[in-house]
Amino acid sequence: MVGKSPALGLGLNILFLTDNFPPETNAPATRTYEHAVRWVAAGHRVTVITGAPNFPEGRLYAGYRNRWYAVEEMDGIRVVRVKTYITANEGFVRRTLDYVSFMFSSFFFGLFQARPDVVVGTSPQFFTVCAAWLLSVFKWRPFVFELRDLWPESIKAVGAMREGLLYKLLTGLELFLYRRARLIVCVTGAFKMQLVERGIPADKIAVVRNGVDTAVYYPRPANETLRREHGLEGKKVAGFLGTLGMAHALGSVLEAARALKEQGRDDLVFLLAGSGAESRSGPQR
Repeated sequence: MVGKSPALGLGLNILFLTDNFPPETNAPATRTYEHAVRWVAAGHRVTVITGAPNFPEGRLYAGYRNRWYAVEEMDGIRVVRVKTYITANEGFVRRTLDYVSFMFSSFFFGLFQARPDVVVGTSPQFFTVCAAWLLSVFKWRPFVFELRDLWPESIKAVGAMREGLLYKLLTGLELFLYRRARLIVCVTGAFKMQLVERGIPADKIAVVRNGVDTAVYYPRPANETLRREHGLEGKKVAGFLGTLGMAHALGSVLEAARALKEQGRDDLVFLLAGSGAESRSGPQR
């Protein structure tokens, strides 16, 4: 998606649909922001359609309201926030209502945005991508599918869905969107291999892996005050910071921690910080 607009001779006008965006801090929000801010720096114009920030607790962030339509600018990115059904990141039915509400509102208000050069929709759930594809049809513009997870396969893998009629319908939708996309951008080579095995042409699939901004994240001296507050002096700490979701299988980490504790390895501490469908109230050791 890097190039010049054939109509204007300028940078591309990119319309990007994502149901998560900063100040939310989960993976889809961070990935979309990091890409968009660099596209802006490269001379492209980026409009992101998203909802009011509330993930993962389902509570609006301070300073935001769940309005039908609100526009703000964030580091050169034009951010359009639309009204959605808000719920915590737990419960299949309520989360599905959240996804579907964003699909309808993002499509409707997307119709009133300036005609883009390309429309991008990001997964893992495909309702957002459906809206992006529909907008590409109405705008007569190429549709790019950013694939961050193999959905609905990932739902079945964590036991949240059985291989019944609904699963087959969602799989049909998945293949439909793959075939309609001008380009599929996935985050791992394994995803590309699976798509090729299912009949998607390899030349329309690009792999753009997740990365890290080393200007922000780099090794730093230990915070001794923090260590004292949590009784971590002299301990080796293994940490996970992020969404505590079903797909992360963090129960395996807790089992490993329990096994090590039974072996007398009191020098090791596992720190899991975050919230989500698998979180529990209060600290656990």
